[in-house]
Amino acid sequence: MKEVQDFYFKKAKKEGYPARSVYKLEEAQQKYHLLHKGDAVLDLGCQPGSWSLYAAKVVGPAGVVVGVDIQTGNDFKLRAGSAPIHFFHDNAFTDETEARIRAVRERFQVVLSDMAPRTSGNRWTDQQLSLRLARRVVELARKFLAPGGNFYCKVFEGEDFKELVDELRPLCGQVKVVKPKSSRSESREVFLLGLAYKAMNNE
Repeated sequence: MKEVQDFYFKKAKKEGYPARSVYKLEEAQQKYHLLHKGDAVLDLGCQPGSWSLYAAKVVGPAGVVVGVDIQTGNDFKLRAGSAPIHFFHDNAFTDETEARIRAVRERFQVVLSDMAPRTSGNRWTDQQLSLRLARRVVELARKFLAPGGNFYCKVFEGEDFKELVDELRPLCGQVKVVKPKSSRSESREVFLLGLAYKAMNNE
């Protein structure tokens, strides 16, 4: 496990990404093609910035990335050939933050979230906190995700996880539970992937 961890850590450093988590998104992109040139991307819990930087590279200068995080970190200097990145140092779940996001774009083709709770050491508590975050991300996706768009969100497996998957199924043409190779084997994290979002009548 340590050898795998060192491999992804060194690879991220070599390729100019601040964290190894970038490969959890890259693997999904290579297999499912959730990001496309010109897409608008909303990245919730974006720091330290690897996902936003990767998404900006994939969608290119015709696209845009909006990153939101309660933490500061990467200043997101624009890379050649990448989309502009707008970073909001905000709580992702406030009305004020929603208004700031809408000032950039009303709708996004992709909603991403690598958010995780501050872990307590209690497996049940941490998993429930993760589920709560994921459900809030789904709520924001229902507000911001364009019809046909894609959704990719981290969550800890455990009690009530299946209910969350079932809640997402009616919203998307296809729903998958993804465990990237770059995730640590002992980690309970998985990623919910929703493809071809179906906007409900009241959205």
